[in-house]
Amino acid sequence: MGIQDEERLLEERLLLEDGLPQNKISGPYTGDGSVDIKGQPVLKRNTGNWRACSFILGTECCERLALYGIGFNLVSYLTKTLHEGNVSAARNVSIWAGTCSLTSIIGAVIADAYWGRYWTISTFSTIYFLGMCTLTISATIPGFKPAECIDTMCPSATPAQYFVFFLGLYLIALGTGGIKPCVSSFGADQFDDTDPEERIKKGSFFNWFYFSINIGALISSTVIVSIQENAGWGLGFSIPTLFMGVAITSFFSGTPLYRFQNPGGSPLTRVCQVLVATFRKRNLEAPTDYSLLYEAPDKTSESTGSRKLDHTDEMKCLDKAAVILDAEKKTEGISDPWRLCTVTQVEELKILIRMFPIWATGIIFSAAYAQMSTLFIEQGTMMDRTVGSFSIPAASLLTFNIITVILLVPIYDMLLIPIARKFTGKERGFSELQRMGIGLFISVVSISVAALVEMKRLAMAEALGLVDEDVPVPISILWQIPQFILFGAAEIFTVIGQYEFFYDQSPDSMRSLCSALSLLTSSLGSYLSSFMLTIVTAMTSDEDGKGGWIPDNLNGGHLDYFFWLLAGLGFFNMVVYVFCAKRYKQKRVA
Repeated sequence: MGIQDEERLLEERLLLEDGLPQNKISGPYTGDGSVDIKGQPVLKRNTGNWRACSFILGTECCERLALYGIGFNLVSYLTKTLHEGNVSAARNVSIWAGTCSLTSIIGAVIADAYWGRYWTISTFSTIYFLGMCTLTISATIPGFKPAECIDTMCPSATPAQYFVFFLGLYLIALGTGGIKPCVSSFGADQFDDTDPEERIKKGSFFNWFYFSINIGALISSTVIVSIQENAGWGLGFSIPTLFMGVAITSFFSGTPLYRFQNPGGSPLTRVCQVLVATFRKRNLEAPTDYSLLYEAPDKTSESTGSRKLDHTDEMKCLDKAAVILDAEKKTEGISDPWRLCTVTQVEELKILIRMFPIWATGIIFSAAYAQMSTLFIEQGTMMDRTVGSFSIPAASLLTFNIITVILLVPIYDMLLIPIARKFTGKERGFSELQRMGIGLFISVVSISVAALVEMKRLAMAEALGLVDEDVPVPISILWQIPQFILFGAAEIFTVIGQYEFFYDQSPDSMRSLCSALSLLTSSLGSYLSSFMLTIVTAMTSDEDGKGGWIPDNLNGGHLDYFFWLLAGLGFFNMVVYVFCAKRYKQKRVA
């Protein structure tokens, strides 16, 4: 048998393992139901692939540069220009950041149910750009911001000035909510699920998608922040606004090359229909022969642009929604989805239920990830920040995390995946579940390293008699570099693995919604971190609220205990994840 025959058999085996039909591989048209902007079937050779994705990756890079260009230094604008207190400014930034993630649910539902991903991105990008313009105007025109401080007298912003500022800020939050859950899925739509070569490229797309995000983040955290601090906020906000305009231009420029997936109706409605139909038939027995269950007669699902799903033996109680009653055979009841659902529709709900434990384990990971911009920074402020003749800000070490991602994405995509593919036989080297599990392990190691660094810092503080002194300990901040690098490596595996998993395993008609749910773990992780800090502070502080693990003077506390607590939770979370991952059943396309 020749090498080409072996490769062909390997491709067919991989395709069968993923539940994809072989007879759609070699056709001139895509086999996943994608169409062009006019709704016509598309030829593979003329559309999609990396030609189309180059515009999408450019869009994402510029959009994230714009978002991070506003968000990274927003707390400084609130305190220095709007003259807010530290607590109020931090609270406003946290609420806004959480809103940016929560609004992704709105964008996802609209995309999946009504507009499709392309038009959702187009519409919300316009809202986003209007918000950027409004925010830039509020920072540029003197009448839209309070006067500068005179000595210690700092006039507060007026209600009108706050209105203009927050109008722009929350238009951005709404705009990014429509883009975030759609743009990664829209990029993945450019690769045909039924073509093994394009499926491999799709795995690479998620790597380079995250690479683009971090390129934007790197420019924002260095160049844009420096401009804001040294050249003024007007120019510092104008440049991100300009890049958002570039993002929109880039996105529309690729329109002739894009492949489109038609919206399949409200995913929430489809889920509710299964639940209602199951409840109505709760006293029935589901047949052991699943061929007796109702399914649409056509080759495709009743949901527009979606493929049928094979029946699975799990959660058989939900199969009752697809049981055909004698009365439904004789009447028009068979067309009422609130009484009778297709097997595919039932399987969509089963998929969401199976995905839930995997999704939930991402919350602990996000809680640990949140420490990079909070406790890691506070830890760094209590260390020697002098490097040569320079004093570096503690927050600047985040750059090591971003650079790690930028460097590791090409290494992972071009070197690690081909090597892993030879050993695992998987087209992407690792399965999505394996990839996420590796990242969870690395995140535990990262938090453990942070705990060890803190133990060393506290030991030196005690040796030098600095426990009661709120001053930095003479241990170099460069000791923090490994924990930032390790978390960058964890992101390569877990975060990008989540992009792949929630796109590939979600029902065709719910891909934007599932992407939004994966983004929601970031918000929930931040909330969990805040909750843990509140509980730990309450339980370890004295009656006056002083002392404890994380006091104002970290030299007299035990921040290392909190890091070990997070590491322990992370390890337990990883064990739960492995248990759930082993039991997880992959989506099976009919």
